[in-house]
Amino acid sequence: MSIPFQLREEEIEISAIRAQGAGGQNVNKVSNAVHLRFDIRASSLPEALKDRLLRLRDQRITADGVIVIKAQEFRSLERNTAAALERLRVLIAEAAFVARPRRATKPTRNAQRRRMDSKTRRGQVKALRGRVSEG
Repeated sequence: MSIPFQLREEEIEISAIRAQGAGGQNVNKVSNAVHLRFDIRASSLPEALKDRLLRLRDQRITADGVIVIKAQEFRSLERNTAAALERLRVLIAEAAFVARPRRATKPTRNAQRRRMDSKTRRGQVKALRGRVSEG
């Protein structure tokens, strides 16, 4: 079961930044990395989903309730933007997923009996592994 949600483009702030790491001259001249910011509290997400997101122990969520995602794995700004948006969707979708509550069950009497018989048989097999006495 999942809480339905809709992401609005105007609530997502995307800025181009320079990527870190190796890349030669290109890395110093071109802003290909993407910095995505999404304010959970100011968003139009359902309140239940906002609460679940704010309770997440994720390093991408600041103390102010802002999701910050940095994408720099591709050399193109468009691909990094798409990657950042996808990571945001995945993060929110994980928080939106509500696991069905587990209902405690009891093994049937026949299943318990089969288990005990199996344990007895196994014990007998192990008991027969002892040393053979000469006599």
